[in-house]
Amino acid sequence: MKKTKKNSHKNRYWLFGLALVCILLMVLSTFADKVRGPFKVMANVTVIPMQQGINHIGGWLGDMNDNFKTLKEVQAENKKLKEQVNDLITENNNLQEDKYELERLQALYKLDQNYAEYEKVGAHVIGKDSGNWFSTFTIDKGSKDGVEKNMNVIAGTGLVGIVTETGPTWSKVRAIIDDSSNVSAMVLSTSDRCIVEGDLSLMSDGKIRFEQMENNDNTINVGEQIVTSYISDKYLQGILIGYVSEVNVDSNNLTRSGYITPAVDFKNLQEVLVITTKKSSITENK
Repeated sequence: MKKTKKNSHKNRYWLFGLALVCILLMVLSTFADKVRGPFKVMANVTVIPMQQGINHIGGWLGDMNDNFKTLKEVQAENKKLKEQVNDLITENNNLQEDKYELERLQALYKLDQNYAEYEKVGAHVIGKDSGNWFSTFTIDKGSKDGVEKNMNVIAGTGLVGIVTETGPTWSKVRAIIDDSSNVSAMVLSTSDRCIVEGDLSLMSDGKIRFEQMENNDNTINVGEQIVTSYISDKYLQGILIGYVSEVNVDSNNLTRSGYITPAVDFKNLQEVLVITTKKSSITENK
């Protein structure tokens, strides 16, 4: 312990001595230009190099300080630019969303004009059952908006399905691709009738099935339009269901069956039109 204290005192003496030397050298440097002889030589040898070293260190520290300030400014500018980029990305996404919505609404307007003879109510899809396809879903219009059970629903370029249930401000729709759906249909060019059956297992291939078409002399080509039949008790006549993609003669040789590419994208439904005219009301008026 005593040896440690002695060393501590010695270190203090050394520091004190060095401090005095530095002070002395600084004083000498002040008068270096005015004095001559040994003092000037000593100043040139010791003080001036020390001053140069101190000036060099001071300059280095000053540069470091300037670089630090520049770095902070660059970081602040970088943060500001990132915020601007994020704002631009958000704005671009909003514009893209508005563009796609406008395209959908334009398609819906065109569809409305194609069936101008019927009154309609526009609605947004607000819910759907589990799965990838809109086989059954909910819209934001109900009895308060004049929507009733068995009203036809359209979107894209054709038939979506039919209203199965209504509330004051909502309605449920069953699409023609649902497993429980059956639609009386016909070939537009020949009026050959058939039944379009819902089958979700076929939708991964983008098609629905038709059956019970008479095997007669009428040629049914790929691309022919299939529309709702005049004998349907719930669906209005002439609404486009889709286009023939395949036709086969059944084993009984009396009927034909095949597949249809639907006119509606049942994987991406956002807006629909509900035709407020029901088939039953037209039949009653007749």
